[in-house]
Amino acid sequence: MDGFQAYGAGKAGGAFDPATFIRQPQTVVRILCWLFSIVILGCVANEGYVNRPEEVEPYCIFNRNQDACNYGITMGTLGFLCSAAFLALDVYFPQISGVKDRKKAVMADIVVSALWAFIWFVGFCFLANQWQVSKKEDNPLNEGSDAARATIVFSFFSIFTWVIGLRSFILQLHLNSLSSSLISTRIFRNSSPGFLKDIQSSSLDVSAFCSLSG
Repeated sequence: MDGFQAYGAGKAGGAFDPATFIRQPQTVVRILCWLFSIVILGCVANEGYVNRPEEVEPYCIFNRNQDACNYGITMGTLGFLCSAAFLALDVYFPQISGVKDRKKAVMADIVVSALWAFIWFVGFCFLANQWQVSKKEDNPLNEGSDAARATIVFSFFSIFTWVIGLRSFILQLHLNSLSSSLISTRIFRNSSPGFLKDIQSSSLDVSAFCSLSG
């Protein structure tokens, strides 16, 4: 059981290897989620507000709907913070000694990943719809159009990055359960022969008693 890995990590207290950590698929997905959030936040915050030539106050480029831009900025900010927090948890994860604590961390990650996949799906549908119904006269110079399209595209990509992360954690739970079953079976098979002989002799004694009673 020394080499047993609980929920995707080895024994607690192992040395942290940055090169191995960066090459892990889970880490790559985390970084992609983090980068996509930065792109969305930057696009909406910097180029998501335009105004007509005769107006002074800027409005949201998505159909002049302030809620659309607010949603994009909120998603980008919280997605950035959440990705960074769970990336830090991945670094600290091998130091967690208790299997129950590791399971709680993985379960929390599964719930958060599922929630973010849903949030990005709603955001993609909302922003795409508002961009589709935007009026050309509201933005005659076509300012910020590339940023608006980038926001929609990376919102779409974010759905899949969080879903991939969710799938990897569910796979970790399945593999850990399978490993636990195999270890329990191996322990039973490696039990002392005397113990198994005692079980067999007890069965024979019970059978002999039943035959005499009959």
